[in-house]
Amino acid sequence: MQSWSDTALPTIPGAGPPLRLYDTADRQVRPVTPGATATMYVCGITPYDATHLGHAATYLTFDLVNRLLRDAGHEVHYVQNVTDVDDPLFERAERDGLDWRELGTREIELFREDMSALRIVPPREYVGAIESVDEVVEFVQKLLASGAAYIVDDAEFPDVYFRADATEQFGYESGYDRATMERLFAERGGDPERPGKRDTIDALLWRAERPGEPSWPAPFGAGRPGWHIECSAIALNRIGAEFDIQGGGSDLIYPHHEYSAAHAEALIAGRRFARHYVHAGLIGLDGEKMSKSKGNLVLVSTLRRSGVDPAAIRLGLLAGHYRQDRMWTDAVLEQAKTRLDLWRRATALESGPAASDTIARLRQHLADDLDTPKALDAVDNWARQALDYGGPETDAPAAITAAVDGLLGITL
Repeated sequence: MQSWSDTALPTIPGAGPPLRLYDTADRQVRPVTPGATATMYVCGITPYDATHLGHAATYLTFDLVNRLLRDAGHEVHYVQNVTDVDDPLFERAERDGLDWRELGTREIELFREDMSALRIVPPREYVGAIESVDEVVEFVQKLLASGAAYIVDDAEFPDVYFRADATEQFGYESGYDRATMERLFAERGGDPERPGKRDTIDALLWRAERPGEPSWPAPFGAGRPGWHIECSAIALNRIGAEFDIQGGGSDLIYPHHEYSAAHAEALIAGRRFARHYVHAGLIGLDGEKMSKSKGNLVLVSTLRRSGVDPAAIRLGLLAGHYRQDRMWTDAVLEQAKTRLDLWRRATALESGPAASDTIARLRQHLADDLDTPKALDAVDNWARQALDYGGPETDAPAAITAAVDGLLGITL
């Protein structure tokens, strides 16, 4: 599957410090330690609706990670999936009287446009679930053969499930207790009441063919992939086990990331799926959680059509720390517009204060678990000094422009 147009990154003299990120599984900030090529897998969209600010905040978080790894001298092998076959897609298509493939194609294209407008560096590999069905079939066969999976005793719909106790370390990523797992499993797409399951939190690997649903052939019966195994297969087959970073929104910690890791670890003899599990906070609107069910989504495409500069959207989302759940308000957007104007007026000057210290602080703050509030303050301070007092350095405005573009993705 094609991603979106690439974003050229400017050259910034020097190199950034090593990146440190909070690891959900270890409950602490610790160094990211890639080799020459850093490997990162971020869960993509289910394309049944347009890109909202929650999506944008997640992909912006890992865009920063991508940029910082490159700035520190690494190549980056970034993989992202698209869950282009799933129940929400079918349900929305039926509601709107569309073919589910047509709906998926439309929303994927809109997502590409939004990501390009926001200057998100595209993944090296952008992989649809449909493209990976053969890989999933192979993995499910191996899990069945090892005893990590089983077929429910249901002559009509012999679905395949993963045993939650198939790996000794199950639960290490989220750290949730059993009661929390049961609650979130039911709330986030699980099927605890499915007859024939051995444990209520056993996760679906392969949904047996149902009338009116797409299906693919498999030795254990025609059907389609479950949600979590899709990411296990795509990641393992493209960047391998123990890759550097698995990322997504915090609502994916459990069950999705817990199970995608467990599925993989059952196949690779217990080795850790990813070295770092990194999760972005959720975005609310005016004091309430932003969700499709509440109808209070702020869409990137709607903001763009109304004339909002995508750079202001980025700045508004960067104003809060990536791990915090935070609110989007008119005040947040207005502050972002004001900040963008400040930076553009300062970098349009013929000269300014020396840029080296500001760039060093910008790099340092971002490398420290993406501390964007402090990073933005560093640029604010340079811009105010430039406008209030001027400065002798004729190359400083261009240097700040390049650093803000390369590290923060903001075009001045």
